[in-house]
Amino acid sequence: MSILKAENISLTYPEKEVAVLKNINLDVPESTLTVVLGESGCGKTTLLNILAGFQQVSAGQVKIDDEVLTGPDARRAVVFQEHALLPWLNVSDNVAFSLKLKGLKSTEIKSQVASILNTVGLSHVANANIWELSGGMKQRVGIARALISHAPFILLDEPFAALDAFTRESMQEFVLNLWIKEKKGFFLITHDIEEALLLSNQLVLMTARPGTVVETLKLDFAERYRKGESIRAIKSDPQFIQLREMLFERLKAQKLHAVES
Repeated sequence: MSILKAENISLTYPEKEVAVLKNINLDVPESTLTVVLGESGCGKTTLLNILAGFQQVSAGQVKIDDEVLTGPDARRAVVFQEHALLPWLNVSDNVAFSLKLKGLKSTEIKSQVASILNTVGLSHVANANIWELSGGMKQRVGIARALISHAPFILLDEPFAALDAFTRESMQEFVLNLWIKEKKGFFLITHDIEEALLLSNQLVLMTARPGTVVETLKLDFAERYRKGESIRAIKSDPQFIQLREMLFERLKAQKLHAVES
């Protein structure tokens, strides 16, 4: 089982002399769910961009197992906060785009696209235009585009932030089902506490100025879902509620400290 690693990652923008991240150490194993929780501005998206290979660091390194990574590669796929789909292409063509760039034969592309669309439950809109889709469906197209790369690590940048509460929960369930079926390493960033608790085997709590990991929690809520417990039952569990309130108070205290300092 491979592990995506951040080792002693720090980032400072020299021209602004602003420290963005400081001494981040993090392991994202395959087949696990890792969620980074923190208030806006703590550097969550920057950390994701570093893990994806989009952003260079001031110190430290990103590795898969013992290999140091210096840029993007096919082992890491990203689902953006804004779905970033190509509006002039339909659903199938958006999902197929990277395969066409690889020069695969059309029959192989059609086969892979059909399989992935079936996985994400979008076979019925394969030929639909992007503007005809709901927000949740657009995000599923984005996830399908990541899955078709066959990357062992899927990085998600607050993918459900713009969705209404009902759609957001259905997408959370969708991610859990993908994790169970695909056995990939999922790395997700969010500022939503319930989402962080539900979608993580390990929950990483970050604080800002500069962004630093202050605590990592090992959780079993996703595993309970895997074993058949419903999301509604999990979210109403006293342990879940207690942890949600504890994290809320910690984030609130961090925010107040940042304002006062």
